[in-house]
Amino acid sequence: MNHPTDDDVRPAARTPRDLLALLTLDEKLALLHQVTPGVPRLGLAPFRTGTEALHGVSWLGTATVFPQPVGLAATWDLDLLEKVGDAVATEVRAKHAADPSVSLNVWAPVVNPLRHPLWGRNEEGYSEDPHLTADLATAYSRGLRGTHPTVWKTVPTLKHFLAYNNEVDRAVTSSQMRPRVLHEYELPAFRGPIEAGVVGAVMPAYNLVNGRPCHVSRELLDELRSWTTGSLAVVSDAGAPTNLVDGERYFATHTESHAAALLAGVDSFTDNDTDAGPTVSRMQAALDEGLVTVADIDRAVLRLLELRERTGELSPDDDPYRSIGAEAVDLPEHRALARRAVARSVVVLQNDGILPLRPTAGAAPRSVAVVGPLAERTLHDWYSGTPPYLTGLGTSLDALLPGTEVTVTDGADRVALRSRTTGRYVAVRSEGTLVADDPTCSSDSTLEVTDWGEGVVTLRSSATGALVTGGSWILRATADRVGGWVAQETFRLHRHDDGTWSVLHVASGRWLHVQHGSGVVVADSPTLTGADRFDLRTLSSGEVAVAEAAAAADVVVVAVGNDPHVLGRETEDRPGLELPRAAHAVWRAAREANPHAVLSITSSYPYALGGVEHEASAVVWSSHGGQEHGAGLAAVLVGEEEPAGRLAQEWVADGADLGDVLDYDVIDGRSTYWYRDAPPLYPFGHGLTYSTVELGPARLDGRTVVVEVTNTGPRAVHEVVQVYASARAHRLVVPVRRLAGYARVDLAPGERRTVTVAVDDRALSVWDVRSHTLRVEPGAYDLGVGLSSRDLRSTVPLEVTGDPVAPVSALGRTVRAVDFDAWHDVRIAERTLLAGEALDVAPGRGRGWVELAGLDLDGVRSVALVVARSASGPAWVAVGGSPRLDVPAGGGRHEWAEVLVDLDDLHDLDGSAGPGLAPGGAEAGTCVRVELGGAARLTEVRFV
Repeated sequence: MNHPTDDDVRPAARTPRDLLALLTLDEKLALLHQVTPGVPRLGLAPFRTGTEALHGVSWLGTATVFPQPVGLAATWDLDLLEKVGDAVATEVRAKHAADPSVSLNVWAPVVNPLRHPLWGRNEEGYSEDPHLTADLATAYSRGLRGTHPTVWKTVPTLKHFLAYNNEVDRAVTSSQMRPRVLHEYELPAFRGPIEAGVVGAVMPAYNLVNGRPCHVSRELLDELRSWTTGSLAVVSDAGAPTNLVDGERYFATHTESHAAALLAGVDSFTDNDTDAGPTVSRMQAALDEGLVTVADIDRAVLRLLELRERTGELSPDDDPYRSIGAEAVDLPEHRALARRAVARSVVVLQNDGILPLRPTAGAAPRSVAVVGPLAERTLHDWYSGTPPYLTGLGTSLDALLPGTEVTVTDGADRVALRSRTTGRYVAVRSEGTLVADDPTCSSDSTLEVTDWGEGVVTLRSSATGALVTGGSWILRATADRVGGWVAQETFRLHRHDDGTWSVLHVASGRWLHVQHGSGVVVADSPTLTGADRFDLRTLSSGEVAVAEAAAAADVVVVAVGNDPHVLGRETEDRPGLELPRAAHAVWRAAREANPHAVLSITSSYPYALGGVEHEASAVVWSSHGGQEHGAGLAAVLVGEEEPAGRLAQEWVADGADLGDVLDYDVIDGRSTYWYRDAPPLYPFGHGLTYSTVELGPARLDGRTVVVEVTNTGPRAVHEVVQVYASARAHRLVVPVRRLAGYARVDLAPGERRTVTVAVDDRALSVWDVRSHTLRVEPGAYDLGVGLSSRDLRSTVPLEVTGDPVAPVSALGRTVRAVDFDAWHDVRIAERTLLAGEALDVAPGRGRGWVELAGLDLDGVRSVALVVARSASGPAWVAVGGSPRLDVPAGGGRHEWAEVLVDLDDLHDLDGSAGPGLAPGGAEAGTCVRVELGGAARLTEVRFV
């Protein structure tokens, strides 16, 4: 093979295809890794994929920090999200100007629908509604992309494809995606931004879907790429290629796994940190063994070069963004935008009139107490940058309420630990080291204990204000916040029967031990037996301090919530839905001392409040908002900003109303606001204003809802008019309600305005498993118009005409087993390692069944079942009332054979309607039930 020389390079050779033709094979292989070397002879600089930009530039020093995505979603404001995306892109460009190794390929946004509120990464997504998620993600991506027709400001990457909503065993669990759930609920969130042309890459998820790892799911990646005519790169998640062998054990060798990922459509391998060696050697081996071809390598490299072309790298003179300098970080306009984003994201959940604290008529309270762990503390999450400054709630309220006395109390117990080993108190010494050497209890030996729930606490030094961390084995009070991939700043306290206490460092799983001689406190003991014992002396009670502050004030604001690094984050799902016991304790102390109590929740996710909602004068929620969190939240509380936030995720009243976090079938599980019957605590779309709004009767103009909206109160309002679709009757189980459209409207006091809301057909569509299409079936629908999914003020009928779904002729047809209409005790799995789907009996079940509806069996004489075995032992199948037929022995999991059932042997083809069919669902045709037992597998049903 002849390789081009330096003399072959021409200045005009700057298109991706030209460059591809000039690259050597070794150079191409090197480009497949996340961190690629430069090719100086071709003018290609070193490059890497991935700058984290979820809600600001992460991990690259000072950057503007905007609200978490779940908070940005609560704005329901597409223009605002586009502006935030644009500001983030500007700061990515600024970081790139300072350091060219900073990638202009950003790994954001996350578009996994928020199916389950116990997901540890709930904060990273937008909404439980996939279409609202798509709208918001498209707006944010449009800002990240920029407005130039050919050069992108940054190249956004959608995460995480596909069906990723659990952290427990996330790299080995398989999400069950029946076709209806896949096409109606999961795919739309990804499809919207891709079809809009505002993303240039996608990252597969760690998990498996229907038994196959996402990183080798070519059929899903092909579907995704079919939505655009442009180039779409696929970048792996960190460590996922190696995990195909080491964790998932899906392939025997890394050569096989890397070849499979490349053939499936993965272009860039994020693996082994900055060391490209393993990726290159595995790909070379795959070439040598004939598992892939140079053409397969070229296809991936070309897409990566096309991604780089979009950033302007290949034509820098045409790049309109190259003038952005390193100083374009923390700009005044970014600060103002961050504050506006926080204020617009705050949701007033309930209010008996106590808010705003600075009313239009009347006087502000003479005194306000702000109590609780978040009274003055602003926290940030794993994917946050370093904010240039922070604003606390208490300080911000004090600034906005001149003449009002504002006091702040954090509600932490102040304690001292006296070591039984040294007989002295644990104190903060040189370089923050904890040493049990203080003969008397002093400020140096005072620790502030904050309980975040489930017995997990942080310890803060009263003397230095720093958190105690165990990151270096020796305990030191040096941390300014809980943080890191593994948080080193959390502990558990264990009380012994004799009243002494031991302390567990959560991250290391080791108990604190006081070293003999030096008295230095270390996280060293692997067992409780070897742990040191301490006398815990309570110097002051946080609950008492809260009660005293509340009693002395006219109004008390109780500021509670979560720390984003504790009990719910990447790698850790939440333990439960309930507001933590410690937060309840702070609330009780405040509320019993002062009935004029406002509950302010700052969290990454919804809570069940356990009755607190019945006691509160007002409840307000916001996500962790970044640097302007205190200022933006305070502005809404006092009324400087009118409430604009609306929930993009329903708050469930009781954890018992949630299904299993691993159950992805939203239809059978009756989950999300689409299907859930139980009354919510606060419904999807809910949020109050400080005024009153009336909606006139709605009417339909084509597929557009028209309604008069009037502000009947004394203050301006930012309202969101929402339209929800439901079917009066349908052959399938369809959502009870689905967002069909929405429109923001700002109204001055007394103003009336006509609002139009276009109805999105996506809210009426269902996936037809026979025709493999999304379709709006004819029938009677209702469009509810209101201010939340449960606050519908009027209903407009919509009649969809057309031919009803008719039974399809089964004769000569092959039906995929996965295209069932109902199922029970089966699971979807892979047909082969790389393609197709099949059904197995669910683990722990001896038998299961599926029903195939809408089939006309006229002329059918027999049914052929394509079967295999998952293991040795009993394995049988049956159709209708036929006798059980054994699955042939000798075949492997992916070796398929036919079992023929004669129509004369069938006593009853019409199965009763199962959990996936509406009553009478079999009326659209014959409903064929196929049973599986033992180790049987089923992939197709053929009618002959």
